[in-house]
Amino acid sequence: VCSVTTTSMLAAGRAAAVPGVRSRGRTFSKHLFPKNLRGALRNFSSGSENPYRECVRTLADPRGGEDKSYYSLEGLGETDKIQQLPYCVRVLLECAMRNCDGQAVREQDVSSILNWADQAGRSEVAFKPSRVIMQDMSGGPCLMDLAAMREAVAKLGKDANSVNPLVPVELVIDHSVIADRAGSHQALKINMEKEFERNKERFALFKWASQAFENLTVVPPGTGIIHQVNLEYLSRAVFEAKNSNLIYPDSMVGTDSHSTMVNGLGVVGWGVGGIEALSVILGQPITMPLPEVLGVHLKGELSQGVMSTDLVLQVVETLRKEGVVGKFVEFYGEGVKTLSLADRATVSNMAPEYGATMGYFSPDKVTMDYYRQTGREAGLVELSEKYLGSNLLLAGGESRINYSKILEIDLRSVVPCVSGPKRPHDRVVLSDLKKDFEACMDSDEGGFKGFARGKGWRDEAKGTDGLKHGDVVVASITSCTNTSNPSVMIGAGLVAKKAVERGLTVPKHIKTSLSPGSRVVGDYLSRSGLQEYLDDLGFHVAGYGCMTCVGNSGELEEKAMKAAQSEESPVLAGVLSGNRNFEARVHPLVSANYLASPPLVVAFALAGRVGIDVTSEPLVETENGPVYLQDIWPSPEEIRKAESSAVDSGRVRKLYEEALLGDNQWQGLPAPTGGIYKYDGESTYICPPPFLEGVSLKVPESKGDHKVEGVRCLLKFGDSITTDHISPVSRIPADSHAGRYLTSLGVQPKDFGSYGTRRGNAEVMVRGTFANLKLNNYLIQQTGPKTIHFPSNETLDIQTAAARYQDKDTPLMVIAGSEYGQGSARDWAAKGTALLGIRFVLAKSFERIHRSNLVGMGVVPLQFLNEDTADTLGLDGSEVFEVVIPSECCAGYEGVKITAKREDGDEIKFLVKLRLDTEPELQFFRHGGVMPYVMRQLASV
Repeated sequence: VCSVTTTSMLAAGRAAAVPGVRSRGRTFSKHLFPKNLRGALRNFSSGSENPYRECVRTLADPRGGEDKSYYSLEGLGETDKIQQLPYCVRVLLECAMRNCDGQAVREQDVSSILNWADQAGRSEVAFKPSRVIMQDMSGGPCLMDLAAMREAVAKLGKDANSVNPLVPVELVIDHSVIADRAGSHQALKINMEKEFERNKERFALFKWASQAFENLTVVPPGTGIIHQVNLEYLSRAVFEAKNSNLIYPDSMVGTDSHSTMVNGLGVVGWGVGGIEALSVILGQPITMPLPEVLGVHLKGELSQGVMSTDLVLQVVETLRKEGVVGKFVEFYGEGVKTLSLADRATVSNMAPEYGATMGYFSPDKVTMDYYRQTGREAGLVELSEKYLGSNLLLAGGESRINYSKILEIDLRSVVPCVSGPKRPHDRVVLSDLKKDFEACMDSDEGGFKGFARGKGWRDEAKGTDGLKHGDVVVASITSCTNTSNPSVMIGAGLVAKKAVERGLTVPKHIKTSLSPGSRVVGDYLSRSGLQEYLDDLGFHVAGYGCMTCVGNSGELEEKAMKAAQSEESPVLAGVLSGNRNFEARVHPLVSANYLASPPLVVAFALAGRVGIDVTSEPLVETENGPVYLQDIWPSPEEIRKAESSAVDSGRVRKLYEEALLGDNQWQGLPAPTGGIYKYDGESTYICPPPFLEGVSLKVPESKGDHKVEGVRCLLKFGDSITTDHISPVSRIPADSHAGRYLTSLGVQPKDFGSYGTRRGNAEVMVRGTFANLKLNNYLIQQTGPKTIHFPSNETLDIQTAAARYQDKDTPLMVIAGSEYGQGSARDWAAKGTALLGIRFVLAKSFERIHRSNLVGMGVVPLQFLNEDTADTLGLDGSEVFEVVIPSECCAGYEGVKITAKREDGDEIKFLVKLRLDTEPELQFFRHGGVMPYVMRQLASV
């Protein structure tokens, strides 16, 4: 199973080669690594003496001892210009000054950032974040790649322990727990036991890594969701260098798209794929176009009864319409001062949904108070506040900032709302939900606002066991977006309390669950006495992790499952306090999914349906009369009172100190030791990654233009294809390609787990690429992981078709519409694409992280120019394509030539844009991806 050669793509259990990866032995050149790899890595990440050393100033440490030193922005002698920069750009400027070595970071980078007003969108700059944070699904493959490098060093007889992260890395295990059991006091215990049972091999890898690598912290399972743990514990306003008295701002990148949540704390950072994170871990800077910054001026104050969830859903809708992909967003104005830190973090969290790289709130008094309230060392907080103020990084004087553009949002205009049924930016005012759902049902077509049922749906009888269209079958208080905010969590508890006191219950067919963002949340819900009321309605704590929001919702209740699989198959609904509601993400059998605040999740669970106007119709009819939403909705004063009595800042540090030790299962889990990871040859979870196989020191030769002929279209899509469509993380169906493969290895379906937990096995993951059951491939007239093979015109599984193309050495292409790759920062969406033999993705537009991941895996993103689309050009996907990339092209070149030849001999010729956006990305392309590039750079030192 885990042999050192890349093995077998299976069709119905029969072995064949994995598409896109030739079967070959794992051979390593004796010159692959220099003698002292540790020194090479350090030299690789640093260069000559810093030209800005004269800008260093000192600051007295309020804790006593030696003064602290820092790179002063004012030391550049351009204070007036700096004060006109957005705060997030000032952080980039300090980072460039501090890391300037003339190689990885150049003086030109500093100059470009200083002159941001003129250079935004025109220059590219280098950014070296202070740290990397990872969740276990995307971080696991990163650690495996590092382990593979160590193995290579050992094979050469060198010191494997010399391979270590060059920046602090924090891995939080939060994506593995599944809501197998819900609505029970035993749910947490049972789900954690099953989590360990399923993931013991993965967890053993993480435990091994925690003792094998320097600079790595592993947060055990059951602690909380990565972004709340980051807010409450891991983030620091100011970094203190290990071996000097230097201090500098905290900054980071994370292998989860919602890493932007930390922007609410005034920390610059954003989500990247695991591929890009690995290069940062190894000392590479992120090179990016200097972004424009949209200033969002917040006015007024939220009205009574309006939650932070309502605000963020309106922000998502507004900024999606504005178009902020690839831009920073910075919030400012008097309205910001009315928002708690948790409210700000909620808005920052959903930056991926509104399309921005960041959603930044500059640090201020609220920020510093939050650090104190969450138990950070008082002296360090005082030092941080003093440093940020001295270095022009503390909020104040926003009126002088020249943003690229300013957009205004009046907080008083925000009203209660939800979002759905299939995309987070499709906001629906709460009072309009009934009409909106009925309109979606009326539609004869599918798409994002339709279920292709037609107007006759009202005449249809109730489905199996009486369930009908719009009935709620999943109600989950979940996700980093909302479970980090005490006001909405306390609000949900108060709704439950008032409902229980009126004798209300939740229908048994609804799967209810609560997955708090951290142990801190569980603590204050318990201390407030509100958890018992949530329990009464079935919202027992099911686990401390992402759970339903990431698709780990487990099986539906039996009645709901029967209805969903019946001949009538009613359109069933889910309501969750999450940030993603893409098709088949929450559960493959739940078609209509709405994002809502935690109190509204409880309300819709009580109502039992989404086809209701909860603002005017009774939630429930009881013997004592109707109960309306306003009857059980808490006042702001009730929420404040309960929050102030239950949230104890003094307990935060203690709770984390206990949680970081891990429970008995974690402490008792056996794990390998030593510097080299010892693979289990029978494992179906952890196998040697194939991505460094056959890598030589020689850069592939390029003679003239890069011309690829005979390209076939494997898949053709419309708009908004998500990384969930490309690489789902849901449970593995028994009749899927991956399921048949696991069955052939003797794995029972009950032990398949999810695609997310199988990311350590490339054989499984390539079979899971484009395996989403809701995939809408325009080459065929059916939904699911099928395609047409050309020229045979046979309908085949996507993996079978890719293998057949691979047998003929046929390069492949994907054609798509706008926003290709939106959603989670999922590196396997790019890795699987590459392993299928796909060389090009041609789309109308790309989401930032997925485009970067494609480049990192050597897949070339191409973008239609102007108003061109596949439809306007008359491309149906059956053509044979030729792609010509000129040898001397530059980043963002708009003259890539494509010729599409039809079966009748007619040709369609058009130009597209090369979405290699920076010079380093051109280098990655020439090297075949970021990993070969980094390896060759290391070897050249």
